Amino acid sequence: MIQYAKVRFLGAAGTVTGSKFLIQALDKNILIDCGMFQGLKELRELNWVDLPINVASVDLVLLTHSHLDHTGYLPRLMKQGFKGAIIGTAPTLEVAKIILRDSAKIHEEYAEKANAESYSKHTPALPFYTLKEAEKCIKLFKNVTENKWAVLTEHIKYRFQLNGHIIGAAFIELVINDKYFVFSGDIGRDNDFLLENPQKPQWADYLFIESTYGNKLHPKEDIEQELSKLILHTIHSKGNLIIPSFAVERLQTLMYILWQLYKKNKIPNIPIFIDSPMGNNVLNVFKQFTKWHKLLPSECNDMCNHFNIITSYADTWETIDDTRSKVIIAGSGMVTGGRVLTYLQQLIDEKSTTVLLVGYQAEGTRGRQLLEGANEIKFFGKYYPVKATIKSIESLSAHADQKELLNWVSEIKNIPEHVFLVHGEPTALDAFRVKINDGYHWKSTIPKYNSEIQVTI
Repeated sequence: MIQYAKVRFLGAAGTVTGSKFLIQALDKNILIDCGMFQGLKELRELNWVDLPINVASVDLVLLTHSHLDHTGYLPRLMKQGFKGAIIGTAPTLEVAKIILRDSAKIHEEYAEKANAESYSKHTPALPFYTLKEAEKCIKLFKNVTENKWAVLTEHIKYRFQLNGHIIGAAFIELVINDKYFVFSGDIGRDNDFLLENPQKPQWADYLFIESTYGNKLHPKEDIEQELSKLILHTIHSKGNLIIPSFAVERLQTLMYILWQLYKKNKIPNIPIFIDSPMGNNVLNVFKQFTKWHKLLPSECNDMCNHFNIITSYADTWETIDDTRSKVIIAGSGMVTGGRVLTYLQQLIDEKSTTVLLVGYQAEGTRGRQLLEGANEIKFFGKYYPVKATIKSIESLSAHADQKELLNWVSEIKNIPEHVFLVHGEPTALDAFRVKINDGYHWKSTIPKYNSEIQVTI
């Protein structure tokens, strides 16, 4: 008797955000990732709409990693009736706790500010979720041992294998009736400063692979030289170098590179301020899970001692008022929120300011607007002229490029029955589809949002 599984694409279909894939098979409903949409308004509005499924019937959530576009919808999922387990590697869940708590506080603060200053179109403005809802969600977390099969039922098992990208990240193998469903999550880079190379799948009947840089090769930049030049320019112009940064991995990588530059006498002892409460907490995760990265415990401590770690919002304003040339690294990486907004609001209209973008900038984000040459930018309901110099270092991205994506699938021994290209913008998805078809002759599809497919198991 032929049996079937259904897969529903509830996010990261035709876009890079909102990762959610529902697998229904053998009376079990499994959600791979539970991210919120970011970027374009039409995507962000989807966050406020209940999922078009029976959420209470979902048995468990498997998380590839902790980034907001893979975990940020979890409290809303609970609000809609989910009561199952939320499963990930130990570092993924520790970082997810930090991200959800921080995100909840930001949602609450923004709602409060919008109501006080009346710049929201909604009356009253409400937080996407509250800290109380985030804490309730965290109680469902359950960690899994990496590289070891976990049995869900007699005919369903799953395994997490390390995938670079950020600390704790993994790709997930879900085996149903001996059919391998492989979900790549976000694939990391080879020769990363802090993380080991991604592991590679050996078998995949149904492959769900990210395509963020499916149409690009990362440039071969000398990152140390580029950063050194920008810092020396900042000192010469008596200005500020502001680096919007993702709190997880990118911040720690930047700290490591800048620390090494100072140790090698390639930059002077310029004040460097780290203003990311979430990023500071992630540093503690690095100290807690030493086997998950390349840094020795002593190196972690020495590196942290080199920087000015900001812990209060009052210190943020003191840093802005500090007249010295300085480097400021602050969240968020796509300039969608966080402390970096305060710095840019005050300093982006000064010619002596340089803004350095160091990661993927999704469509519809302020980071993407700056990258594409916007002459003004909107913060908290007001527009500010962009007089700062905008720079980018694309090779600092934590996402594999096209060549690395193709290398990641190179050890799959069988011919997959179907490849689904997800987590990419349309141009990147289509370019990678062509590359997969030409290089491997595998059947590949770019699924649409909320589409459903049926496969044999």
